[in-house]
Amino acid sequence: MTKKVLVAMSGGVDSSLAAYLLKKDGYDCIGCTMKLYDNEDIGIQKGHTCCSLSDVEDARSVAYKLHMPYYVFNYKDSFKEQIIDRFVNSYIKGLTPNPCIDCNKYMKFDLLYERAKILGCDYIATGHYAIIDNDNGEYKLKKGLDKTKDQSYVLYNLSREQLAHTLFPLGRLSKKEVREIAAENGFINADKPDSQDICFVPDGDYAGFIERYSGTKFKSGKIVDTNGNVLGQHKGIVRYTIGQRKGLGISSDSPLYVTEKDMKSETLTVGYESSLYKKELTADNMNWLIDVKPNQILKCNVMTRYRKREEPATVRVISLNSIKVIFSTPQRAITPGQSVVIYDNDTVLGGGIIK
Repeated sequence: MTKKVLVAMSGGVDSSLAAYLLKKDGYDCIGCTMKLYDNEDIGIQKGHTCCSLSDVEDARSVAYKLHMPYYVFNYKDSFKEQIIDRFVNSYIKGLTPNPCIDCNKYMKFDLLYERAKILGCDYIATGHYAIIDNDNGEYKLKKGLDKTKDQSYVLYNLSREQLAHTLFPLGRLSKKEVREIAAENGFINADKPDSQDICFVPDGDYAGFIERYSGTKFKSGKIVDTNGNVLGQHKGIVRYTIGQRKGLGISSDSPLYVTEKDMKSETLTVGYESSLYKKELTADNMNWLIDVKPNQILKCNVMTRYRKREEPATVRVISLNSIKVIFSTPQRAITPGQSVVIYDNDTVLGGGIIK
């Protein structure tokens, strides 16, 4: 019996080619785009970022070419609550979140996965560069073969049930191969640039977006060194993240970097680069793709930021929800709010949020 797949299509070349490959392999495919926000909702002009009319039309064009049914699903309320509000509230608390991870968790692999089941689909599919292996009924999330595009880090929150019903057709392809196949088949978006930055903050000005969205004007405050000496004034503490060097507005014989943010006193601490390095971290909100138990010790590799190289470490399972990581060598700018993802070679074991 032909398997049925709901394909998430953003209008970009990756998800479009995923749909093509699935159709070629004989799957019965339905294409869909998630309408996540109107540009006016986030204070920007029409015609920019994803979710624009042109993106929908690009996705529809590919679906039509592949003789696939195509739908646009309205998830604006959920996106506001689960992604934008969560992003803004995290920054206000002094964290540096990764909303793409939340979008995968709450939107694509919760809401859209549930929609797929309602539509009678066996699988959901996306254009992510990652691999799902079935090892005698045990589904494993692995890095994509193109290490420059690997997206396993942002997918660690999938459940094992979701892995069993998800397809990543691009996992064993390079980006170059994806564009070539798309061009050979006349896709309108074969050369379309990849999206950059956070979709709802296309200009990269996170602090400006947060101020507009929340209606809060963040006050200036003290910049101090690691001994508490006042060096200057910052322009609102949400404008800074751990490890930041530029935009501090203070002079020093040697470069200074943000090392700590005290949201209560609105004080920014800066220090030399050496003070950015730490050998330990704790994390909670863990999602495991293997069975673990409290006090278990894992020798593995750990990644603390998207696209950053993973590093050897010892992970102690404090509880099923929390871990302590001790690195073999000190790591630069470990940042609260970012995700820590645990690997055994190319296999994702789990991940959580840095405290």
